[in-house]
Amino acid sequence: MTTGKIIILVNPQGGNKKGPKIVRDVVPILENSNIKFEIIQTEYKGHAEKLSQELDLEEVCGLCQIGGDGTFHELVNGLLSREDGKKVPLGYIPGGTGNSFMYDLECLEPLEAIKRIIKGETKQIDVVEVMMPNEKIFCINIVGWGMVTDINIAAEKLRWMKGQRYNIMTVLHALKLKKRSAQILIDDQEINGKFLFAIACNTKHTGRGMKMAPKSELNDGLIDLILVRNASRIKLLQMFPKIFDGSHIEDPIVEYYQVKSFSIMPSDDEFLNLDGELKGKTPFSAKVIPSAISVFI
Repeated sequence: MTTGKIIILVNPQGGNKKGPKIVRDVVPILENSNIKFEIIQTEYKGHAEKLSQELDLEEVCGLCQIGGDGTFHELVNGLLSREDGKKVPLGYIPGGTGNSFMYDLECLEPLEAIKRIIKGETKQIDVVEVMMPNEKIFCINIVGWGMVTDINIAAEKLRWMKGQRYNIMTVLHALKLKKRSAQILIDDQEINGKFLFAIACNTKHTGRGMKMAPKSELNDGLIDLILVRNASRIKLLQMFPKIFDGSHIEDPIVEYYQVKSFSIMPSDDEFLNLDGELKGKTPFSAKVIPSAISVFI
């Protein structure tokens, strides 16, 4: 049983603005548990990161969020950037669109999530540290480059289509078949050539339940790196549906690596997809930080 105070940050804009309703649902459960809690509503993009970096956590036993992967990404980055180095367990109450991270914990219902937080069981998980020329960002889900980022950029303009926007943009960008020249270093191995995309995963799932990295474990000390180089439009379109059950890794066009670090140095600098957020730019290097944070499970 969790003892002490928990702080819950609420993103009112996440997941089609579900946050306030979820708050109304979880508050009675918290009150009945006799746990001290404080609810803080975020006011702008990046606010959750700032709060988790600056809040006084001296008597706090858990820092939680109601939102999606983007808000959790902020929570992790703020916690790992604190000047005092203070760490507390993090809680994820699903209130976003994808909630990819929670697929790995098999907990997609907000009420089930708050019950687990109250129970207090935690697990140490890895984090991926992404180093770029001018900044460092921590990721708990994915690091994407190439077509993966193109799809995200295009889908952001179609938010009114909700989850279907990603499927539509995936088909359109598969038809474009844009390749990029790059040098990729995987541990001590060097690969030069043209690539359609690279996606590095800390979790099994991306998006809404897509099993992008079926061999991934949250605390195995490894990054699961998927590369796709040469593929026809037809082969690429045939491969994409397999991502939902993880069978795509058996497809000849897919290269699957489990590594401790990697770097991508493309011919042209471009934006990255970091935990579903369009931020950071190439070139970059990434390495796993084993057991970097603790999460309620």
